[in-house]
Amino acid sequence: MKHSLVRFFFLGIIATAAAQAADPLATIQQLPIESGKIVSAEHFGTEDKKVPPHTVVKLLLTPGKDSHINVEICLPETSKWNNRFIGLGNGGAAGRINSGSLLGYMARGYAVATTDMGTAPDAYSGVGKPDVWKDFGYRATHLMTTTAKQVIAACYGSLPKYSYFNGGSTGGQQAMQEAQRYPEDYDGIIANVPAHCRTPLHAYFLWNEQIFHQCPFSAAQEENIIAAGNEYMAAREIPQTAGKLVSDPRCNDKDIEAVISLARKKDPTLTDKHAEALRKLFTGPKHAITGERIFNGIPFGSSFKIAHGHLYLFNWVFGKDKDLLSLDFGKDIDTYTAALAPYLNAENPDLSPFAKRGGKLIMISGSADSCVPYHATLDYYERAAAQCGSLEKLADFMKLYIVPGMSHGPGPGINKLPDMLGLVMTWREKGEAPHTLDAQRVVDGKTEINMPLYPYPEKTSWDQVAGFKPVAGPRGGVDRVAARFSPKASE
Repeated sequence: MKHSLVRFFFLGIIATAAAQAADPLATIQQLPIESGKIVSAEHFGTEDKKVPPHTVVKLLLTPGKDSHINVEICLPETSKWNNRFIGLGNGGAAGRINSGSLLGYMARGYAVATTDMGTAPDAYSGVGKPDVWKDFGYRATHLMTTTAKQVIAACYGSLPKYSYFNGGSTGGQQAMQEAQRYPEDYDGIIANVPAHCRTPLHAYFLWNEQIFHQCPFSAAQEENIIAAGNEYMAAREIPQTAGKLVSDPRCNDKDIEAVISLARKKDPTLTDKHAEALRKLFTGPKHAITGERIFNGIPFGSSFKIAHGHLYLFNWVFGKDKDLLSLDFGKDIDTYTAALAPYLNAENPDLSPFAKRGGKLIMISGSADSCVPYHATLDYYERAAAQCGSLEKLADFMKLYIVPGMSHGPGPGINKLPDMLGLVMTWREKGEAPHTLDAQRVVDGKTEINMPLYPYPEKTSWDQVAGFKPVAGPRGGVDRVAARFSPKASE
């Protein structure tokens, strides 16, 4: 019934737009927006020859008492529209809109929208405001999507034939919330380095922050620790990547001790205190009272620099002036989890409604990403497979690629992939599922590694005669975040 009413509403908008087709800008300006308003609707001509004529619509949405969600929509000329809509994700704590990011999609014929997720003007906007928690967690993205489609219908007289979402990091959280909570919103989704296990992830940031505060590492020490991880794991690599990066950083306690020992041989300035800090960093946070897994640790071969900070979620719960270094991993983590996890985490493994409507989803993680480590994403994929009935059934609509040596974006590992959004479009519209990806490591403009990637759990192997080929890789192998740190989603 809910979806029928929404469709009926859009049909009414389409009929109104058809009646006023002579002036679509006027139609947009007069649109009734539930719990919000049109702030501006402007048409831009051809003054800039690099940017085709287009219309920009800005909205303010206020679904809750403390909500203040900004949305921006960019629309190509009617004759240039390709009947597709793109929703773009944000990053970090959001709070701003990158208008320039919309123009490239618009120039290719897409109607495109993004949102500041309701967190302007800064990361402290959510302090003590559950409405902002909901907006940031899921509501802003969904309302951006429904209002953008409303504006599209008013502008062109029809809804988009296909809708896609593309986001990374926080945008990956948005992507997974859409697939789980609002499967009717998008036909295809790219979730790149997704921060979907949100509150445990930020507990990992706090864990690392406290350790680095008590035991700092110099830049040289960090480089030697990264080199030790790459060297120790080299025996598990193909010749093209051995010693250069870690394709699969899954490890056990024995591996952790071996990497620490090798790092200390490389760098005699690493003390016993550093060694104990490294054990905690590589192992990851556990509950101080129960010992339950909160999140996994920093992956071998990845940077420490982006593995801490980002502590604003704790301010949202405990206040702007709280000394976050004093927080404990017992009762304080329980308080924090209870407040935010039901809104921010996108951990529901049941994607059957999304699959049933023909949706296609690609998740991407980097093996050397210490900002949003791969562990929780790999485990989510395994849980989704169990929920679906098998890995084969899940792969019919969802695939995971773990990119060797990739950090939180371009870096020293594999850093050049094909157009993933184009792949999900082809999968959804033509039924051609992606499998082998052409990947490269480019350093100073020169290609150092050129190799294929395969979807999890397949791995890239090398044969002197056959060259690159896929082989079956191991399943699982990461500690699962305890269920109570990612409780059931709440509206």
